[in-house]
Amino acid sequence: MILDRFLVTDRVAVVTGAGRGIGAATAVALAEAGADVVIAARTAGDLEKVAKRVEDAGRRARVVATDLSDVDAAAGLAAIAKDTFGRLDIVVNNVGGTYPRPFLDTETGFLEAAFHFNVSTAHALTRAAVPLMTDGTVVNISSIMGRVAGRGYLAYGTAKAALAHYTELAAYDLAPRIRVNAIAVGSVATSALDIVLTNEELRQRMSKATPLGTIGAAEDIAATVLFLASPAGAYITGKILEVDGGLQQPNLELGLPDL
Repeated sequence: MILDRFLVTDRVAVVTGAGRGIGAATAVALAEAGADVVIAARTAGDLEKVAKRVEDAGRRARVVATDLSDVDAAAGLAAIAKDTFGRLDIVVNNVGGTYPRPFLDTETGFLEAAFHFNVSTAHALTRAAVPLMTDGTVVNISSIMGRVAGRGYLAYGTAKAALAHYTELAAYDLAPRIRVNAIAVGSVATSALDIVLTNEELRQRMSKATPLGTIGAAEDIAATVLFLASPAGAYITGKILEVDGGLQQPNLELGLPDL
């Protein structure tokens, strides 16, 4: 059956930033489709809740509470997956993010830190994972801000644009054994969007700016990760899938000053 192509039965995945939001939804989705998962984030309590949901789906979870801005910690997740579950098939580089800042407040160090957190950590884990994969797939979580302009998003948008192009380059380097794709995420209801979700005016503006008329759910992104990671996406590599409700230009100022 065609639905069987969306299963990842007995495969092993690593999901970063998995304590909540997109990462948590992705870990649970992969488990529901048959995978065991290594889930990593900073807060152990959040991860334990996700692990319970994985186990409720009938699969195993390995919790790794660590600071994923440390590239050695990120890279180490590959060996943890292999040591714990005996294999590694799927890597989801979800950890990332950078707070908006006016241009003149965006010091060079802030820009470099954004690149490190959004790109270097993904590379560290992917580079460590590739030798352990027999036939694997990598999904990177990028953002609509990597392809459109928005005031205050210089560091974040630049880093996510770099991650998108990294995806394209890595896909060529690693083909045909490893597939590498990314998702350009639009407005999704996670804690990272609290500034919008807790402000009804901003929420309405963002919803109206989106052709589908609503803010997305973490499960919308998780479902796309599953598609790309499963045999259903077997003929896709080096692509950036835009999962953004049709959003072309964010319509938010977020109260930032002109510079």
